[in-house]
Parts: sequence; C-alpha cells; structure tokens
Amino acid sequence: MRITKFGHACLLIEEAGVKVLMDPGAFNKTPDVEGLDAILITHEHQDHCDVAQINELLARSPEAQVITHAGAGKVLEEVGIAHTLIKHGEEVTIKDVSIKSYGTDHAVIYESVPCQNTGFMVAGRLFFPGDSFVVPPESVEVLALPTGGPWMKLGEAIEYAKEVKSKFVIPVHDAMHIEPYRKGVVERLLTTNIDTEYRYMGEGSTEEF
Repeated sequence: MRITKFGHACLLIEEAGVKVLMDPGAFNKTPDVEGLDAILITHEHQDHCDVAQINELLARSPEAQVITHAGAGKVLEEVGIAHTLIKHGEEVTIKDVSIKSYGTDHAVIYESVPCQNTGFMVAGRLFFPGDSFVVPPESVEVLALPTGGPWMKLGEAIEYAKEVKSKFVIPVHDAMHIEPYRKGVVERLLTTNIDTEYRYMGEGSTEEF
C-alpha cells in the first residue's frame, strides 16, 4: 500500500492498482492526480468535503465513484455531484478493493452542531476514522490518526491508538498545528506512549506499507 498525504485529512491510497482519495478539503491544496477510482468523504465539514475541489478532481477522473453517507450526500446532491451512499457496516468493492464503513457520528464539538461521520476501512488494511474515535471490529494495519481539532485533545488520540493496536500510525487532521508542534510535541508524545510504529507524514510526503 502506498499512501500520499496532501495535507490535513486528504490522503491518496494506492492499493492493487486502485487509487482512492480521502477527504479533499479546504485545508489542503487540490491534489494533482488523475485516474482516481474512488473519492471517499467521511463527513460534510469543509475541511473534509470541498465541493469545488471534488468537481475539479472529477473533471480529471470522470469515472471516479464518490462514496459517503446520507448527511454529506445531501451537500453533494445540492451541487449536482453524483455519489454512492454507504451505511455503517456496509461494504462496496472497487476493482476487488474493499471499502467498508464504520461509525455514524462525528465526535462532539458542541451539542448544537451535530454531524454524521463514517470511518472507512480501505482494502482491509488502512482505517481512516474521520472526525471520530470509532474502533472498527477488525484488525487494522495502518491507522490514520487524528491528532488535532476542536473536538479532541492529544491524550485522546494516544488512548485511541492504544485501543486500535494498529501496526502503523500516521498523523492526520493536523492543519491547525504549526510544523514544530507536529514534528516535535505530537511525534514525541505518540512515540513514547504507544507501542506502534509512528510514521510522520508532512504535506506532500509518501509512505509505503
């Protein structure tokens, strides 16, 4: 599996000849990629679901399937973006690569701003929880771990990583952090508190798993 981070929560996952893009949002530049097979949207917040960016990506990859839940689907429907809905526990297959949905709710920011959220398991290897700490009912090789945001603190990310017990952890949801904090405090606290291989991913970086 090859993973490229375009910033914040936007990842390109390449597995078995399939290209899957996660959460293109307002905190990352539009990825310069073509030949996408799927675009996955965990929820409708603009840092995960930038409709202008999605339209630009679909212009380059018109065969790409946009997959999300009903909440984000309403946003896409309003701007005419075709999409496939997926519910918690459901699975779709893209050229023999499985995409599974786990979870239903965004972590609470404030009680007056509820939001749906789904985590995605890609190819039975990488789990991206979106803005939540949902634990999938299967083993995880690579965990895309949220490390910052208005709905969490870093200690919760550490406990979540311990609970999931993945082989590898890569940081996401970190656009609000300055680089010395990302590469210093976050990395130090995670690597000293979890028994998981932590691979720092800055914007534009690629890792093989």
